[in-house]
Order: sequence, then structure tokens, then C-alpha cells
Amino acid sequence: MTLTTPDSPRRQRAQITVRTLRTDKWWLQPLLTFLGLASFLVYSFWALFDRDFFADPYIAPFDSPCLATSCPPGATFFGFTPFGDWYGLSPALLILAFPAGFRFTCYYYRKSYYRSFWLSPAACAVQEPHGKYTGETRFPLILQNIHRYFFYAAIAVGAILTYDAVLALIHKPNGLGSYILLLNAVLIWGYTLGCHSCRSITGGRLNHFSRHPLRYKMWVFVSKLNAKHQPLAWASMFSVMGADLYVRLVAKGIINFPFA
Repeated sequence: MTLTTPDSPRRQRAQITVRTLRTDKWWLQPLLTFLGLASFLVYSFWALFDRDFFADPYIAPFDSPCLATSCPPGATFFGFTPFGDWYGLSPALLILAFPAGFRFTCYYYRKSYYRSFWLSPAACAVQEPHGKYTGETRFPLILQNIHRYFFYAAIAVGAILTYDAVLALIHKPNGLGSYILLLNAVLIWGYTLGCHSCRSITGGRLNHFSRHPLRYKMWVFVSKLNAKHQPLAWASMFSVMGADLYVRLVAKGIINFPFA
């Protein structure tokens, strides 16, 4: 241990002028994350304005449920059309905000886009370019605090996508699209139920698990999914994008082989 005396200079932290002393490819992971998230954002923006979202019995996940009477026959959710025939825009504009909000406020995605888009920081032991950090106390980051409420909306979205997949399997059991929609629903549930908020809801504020055996079993199951939250986040993101694109390509007639 080094002692300082009144006559000796006080030791200071090392003044490093370079951004980092790391020599490995630390920039590769945030770059790949940026490209992956950016591709999803670009596709989502395109899907918002694409109207070929239904190929009976398939409906593109981004546009489900269709809530206007202007929707194609069979695309509505139990005939529920609260927006009537006056609404002529993409159904995705009505419902995409809920799953998007769930992912935007997700703990894993927050770390991902903080590092890849805002470089805050880009990697461990790498200096970030921002002069100050205000945390999640100002707009828009203060919206991160409503993640739990988006979780409830995500449960409803997962249920609707499951309904779409089951309906497709019933009406077209030999169709490739039916199994693509089913796989997407499974991955969506894996990501949704592995959410940190779900883990807190199932097992939070319990002092004795032995007195709540059912909640304990739920908490154990959710905890296993939570341990794989990162890969499930990526897998479900690309699965919903892939399933959505597949349905649109079928609707456009680009994919038309016998078992589509």
C-alpha cells in the first residue's frame, strides 16, 4: 500500500487520451448488433406500408389482428372490427406499437441498442463519446419504466399469433407457411415468458416458495427461459420478420409452389 504525506504529491488516476487500449476487435459485436437491429427496423418500416399481408389462411404477424372492415375476408379476428370501414391504412399501424414497445423497453434490447446505436458504451473498457449521462430520467428513456405494462400487451399478441398459427394448421396442414407461423409463435412465447418482468411477476415478493408451490414451478420455468433471454430475443425477432415476409411473398404470388 502506498501512503501519501503532506510533502508527497497525491496520486491521480491515469490520464488516458486514447479511446481504448484494447487491441482486439471490440467494435465487431456492436457493429453486428447495429446491423441486425437496423435490418429489423428497415423491414418494419417497409411492412407498415405494404398491403399484401393476407394469403388465406395466412396473415402476416405484423398485421394481425386486422381490426377494420376494409380488411380482406378471413383476416379479421373473430370478426372484431372496431375501426369500421373508414380506416384504410395498414393494420400494422394500429397494433405494431405494442410488440415494438415491449422490445424497445426490454432489458436485453436496451443494452443492445445503448451500445450499438448510442455507443454508451460501445464495449467494456471503451470510452463513450457522451459528455454526461442522465440515465432513464428524461424523455425518451424514461419510457423504459413502463416495460411491465408492455409485457401484458405482449401476452395478448402472443395469444393472437398462436391463434393464427393454429388456424393455419387446421385449414392448411400441408402448408409450409403453417409451420413457419407455428415456429414463430413458439419463439415469441419463449421470448415473452423469459422476460424479466414475467420472472418478477411469477416469483417476486415471495418469502417462502414452499407455501406457493404452483408459483414456484412457474418461476423455475420462467427462470430457465430467462437464462436464454438473449438468444430468444434474436431468434424471435428474426422469426417474426421471416414469417411476416413469407406470408407477404405468398400474398404477392412470388412464392406459389404446391405446399406453400
